[in-house]
Amino acid sequence: MDAFLDIFSQLSLWCKKYSYETALAIMATLIVLFGNKVNLAIKRHINRFNFIIRTAVFILVCAVGYGAALIFLTPWLADILVSLHNLILSPILLFLFIGIGMIADRNY
Repeated sequence: MDAFLDIFSQLSLWCKKYSYETALAIMATLIVLFGNKVNLAIKRHINRFNFIIRTAVFILVCAVGYGAALIFLTPWLADILVSLHNLILSPILLFLFIGIGMIADRNY
């Protein structure tokens, strides 16, 4: 049992060095996975407006909205990852990436 705890602790220490990159990978993957659903929902709501307004809304959502999510939510998520205890960070990341992979498999 101590061997597993040592492995989790060492993996977590290594993961903390790359917390920003890990958070960026998580955020970018979530945007790719759920961006199409967000775009479809927005498209349903703005379908009755003219072309110029629809285009402006999609530019704001895609360029500004998704870009702002990456810029502002990535450091926040990285701070959360760094604040996790060394014994739980690596299992949480493992299950998180497995969950993201399962969602990706279901969507495609």
